[in-house]
Formats: sequence, C-alpha cells, structure tokens
Amino acid sequence: MNHRVVVTGMGVVSPLGNTIDMFADNLFAGRSGVGKISLFDVGELPVQIAAEVKEPVAGGFRDRKIGFAMEAARQSLAEFEPNDSQEKLGDESGLSIGIGLEVLEMNDLIQMPDRTEALETMPYEQRLSFLQTPSDLCAHALSHRYGLQTPPLVCVSACAAGADAIGTAFHMIRSGRRRWMLCGGSDSMINPLGIGGFCKLRALSCQNQAPEKASRPFDADRDGFVLGEGAGMLVLERLDTALSRKATIHAEIVGYGSSLDAHGISEPHPDGRGAAQAMSAAIDDAGQTPETVDCINAHGSSTPKNDVMETLAIRSLFADHADRMPVVSTKSMIGHLIAASGAVEVIAAILGLQRQVLHPTINLSNPDPACDLDYVPGRARSHRHENVLCNSFGFGGQNASLLLRRWQ
Repeated sequence: MNHRVVVTGMGVVSPLGNTIDMFADNLFAGRSGVGKISLFDVGELPVQIAAEVKEPVAGGFRDRKIGFAMEAARQSLAEFEPNDSQEKLGDESGLSIGIGLEVLEMNDLIQMPDRTEALETMPYEQRLSFLQTPSDLCAHALSHRYGLQTPPLVCVSACAAGADAIGTAFHMIRSGRRRWMLCGGSDSMINPLGIGGFCKLRALSCQNQAPEKASRPFDADRDGFVLGEGAGMLVLERLDTALSRKATIHAEIVGYGSSLDAHGISEPHPDGRGAAQAMSAAIDDAGQTPETVDCINAHGSSTPKNDVMETLAIRSLFADHADRMPVVSTKSMIGHLIAASGAVEVIAAILGLQRQVLHPTINLSNPDPACDLDYVPGRARSHRHENVLCNSFGFGGQNASLLLRRWQ
C-alpha cells in the first residue's frame, strides 16, 4: 500500500531571512540577498560577493552549516512539544539530509594532538565540530538533539543533495517504512577554499561592483552563479497521521525523480538529457502527465551552460505546453546554496502554492535568445497553480526533480 505524503513543518535559514515569514516577504518582494563578502578577508580574489546569512543562529557550532541545519530543524518541528519529542518522534521517525563538503583548515591539523586529548572534556556541540566527515556531521547532531534512533540517510549529491534528501524521505514514507521524517539540506561554502575553488572553475559571477544584480538566471549578461549559504528543513509525514493529529498541512509531495548525465565532471549534458529524465521520472512517479504541471521552480543557476540546458530540457519534455508554463529561479535572489538549494527552493515553491503567487526571477533585463520561456521577470505574479515541479541539477550531472501539489 502506498501512503500519501504531506508537508507539516518548514524551517529556513537563508540570505533573505531566518524565519519563514521573513523569507517569504523578501522572496515575493523580489529582494536580493547578495552583497560583499564579510565572513573573511577576500584579499585579491577575483570574486568578492556572495549571498551570506545575515542573522546569527544559536548553538555555538564552529561549522556554520550545522548551526543552520539545527535552527531550520527547530523551526520545522516547532509544533511538537519539546518535552514529548522523544515519544512523538519514536522509532517510526527518520532523518534524511543533504549536506555539503567539510572544510578542514591547516590550523586544525596543527592543533590535532592537543584537541584530541581535550575531547573528553569538550561540550557535546564542540565535539561534533572536531574533524568529522561531512556524511555524519549534521545527521549526528540532529539525531542526538531529537532522539532519532533509526539510521540517518545522508545525501552528498552536490547541488541536488537537498532535493534528493526530500525525495528519499518521501519514498520511505510512501512505502510505509517510516511514519514521518525530518528532511532537507544545509550548506555553507563561503570560505576561502569554497570561493577559491569555484573561481578556479570559473563558475562564479565576477560582478563585484553590483552584487545585488550579479545573479541573473536566463539573462544574456549572466557570467556565473553567486555562492550562497543556508538551510531548509521540512517535516514529511503520512497523510493519515497528519489528519489524526490535526496538523497544519502545507503541501503534498506526489513525485520524485533522479538521474545522472554520465557526461562530465562540472558541466551538464548540453541537450539536457539527464535533466529531462529526472523531470519525467518525477511526473511518472506521481502518475501524472507533463500537461498537468502548472509551473516550474527551476535550477536556474545563472551559469551560461546550465540555463540553456535547462530550457532545452523543459522544451524537450513539455513540448508546446512549455509556452504556457511559467518558470522561476529562486537563485536570482538567494544565490546558489549548493547542497541546501533544493530544500530551500522547495519551501519557496510551497509558499507560492499557498499564496497562489509566483515569486519573480530578478535581474532578467536582457533575455538570452536561447532561453525563451516565461521566467516571470522582475515582479511577482498571481498565478493559479495546483502542481509545481522543482528542479535541482548538480555538478557531475546529478539531477533531482520533485513534484508538489497544493493542499486545500
């Protein structure tokens, strides 16, 4: 028996704000979260802009992405009483998270002997920040905080990780293996290694003089993505469980698809073959047809190759329906949150379903002739829609798509 799966909790930490309300207000107003880098001295780096999280988060974690994940999870689980969390979460719960790379600094290696001896006396949160691998860091902290005793599922599929984590949780619940799950993604690569590495790949925008205009998906003047940071966490659960406890239902997840280009390390397949396969798989998973999709929250990264590829993939799958289907890019405002992007963009899509409004794709002032869809440029738009498809396409050709349905 397949169970219906709904979203009953959401939490966000983002360049547009650290609450759902603040994130939504800035999102639909079309405000940019991009600015000059303040987290470290950029020196002579060619890229000096990023979409930073402006407000501090509690927890004392040295690794920003752990703190982001913990805060977003706290928000998403707010309807659970803290004293009852262990009982309510139980062994029918689970965790699925997409996570980014762990940055090991040279100073960590130098101090390793002294820090190893001090481990036994360190507070728990500090021990979590001591030289662990990216595959267990956030998962361990979240599981410990909320008593999640089932094995965590960790996705490390680059820019598709957050979406893959949500899709994996969706399938676990639909199949009856879990009753509810905490899922999403968290990442922070705004550091010298992260910025420097992407500079080497020539993947980042160099529009340092106008940071708020640097992320410009589908625009002819785009020159790369803007690195962002943050986290998005969701509570997914069986519909019958949500109804029995009279939970607030935000949306329904109805389909998930993934694929691999098997083409290149950092560039997508030029024809969008893998992207189209992921979108098609998500629609098939929901038992629907392409014509039932009302709009798309695109990967829309603002890189020259990706935006053209995604446009071609949409046209190849949706044919004439592509001309009637708006496509938006959340990254135009928050930059690229890497492993967290898919989760935060799913939250953006859910907010649009609830309001029946599409947020804008900002900075689209000079459309690229090769990107010829309706990208909702400049301003938010009222739009009746029941189904929205969310795309996340990662480095290495890792693709994930999620199909969401409005709850009413």
